Amino acid sequence: MSSVRRLSLVTDEVHAPTPERQAGALRVAVATQDMKNLNAHFGSARRFAVYDVTREEWNLVEAVAFDDVSDESGKHRTEGDDRITALKGCHLLFCLAIGGPSAAKVVSAKIHPIKVPQPQSIQEVLLRTQMMLRTCPPPWLRKVLAQAGVAEQKPSFEDED
Repeated sequence: MSSVRRLSLVTDEVHAPTPERQAGALRVAVATQDMKNLNAHFGSARRFAVYDVTREEWNLVEAVAFDDVSDESGKHRTEGDDRITALKGCHLLFCLAIGGPSAAKVVSAKIHPIKVPQPQSIQEVLLRTQMMLRTCPPPWLRKVLAQAGVAEQKPSFEDED
């Protein structure tokens, strides 16, 4: 079993084990080796940078670090549940690749995995996420937003006098 470390910003407030999600924000996890770029597969990521993203801003919530990572050989391991448990509360997971069994577990944990074909900066990922939130979100994102309780209320004609 690998060890999981949670690194979060220190303030003068008392922190819960998992920081509360900012109201109206999507919690986004990015698979990273260096905390600057989306540049890792799900099983080989040394860290996941976790952000709360709204239409206007994003805030780093925490970095979740792992000692035990895969060698990207394609061989499925029975471990990996610790990664999914560590990402509990996230809505989106960006990574370069994720195996079928892991993807199924991630989806059953109500986290939407998004494979990105090429490495890119975390800032680019967050800006693209904000752009999707600001414009007309695709159907899969509207579903995630609704499940997260972030979706805007649809106007009701019954509310008018």
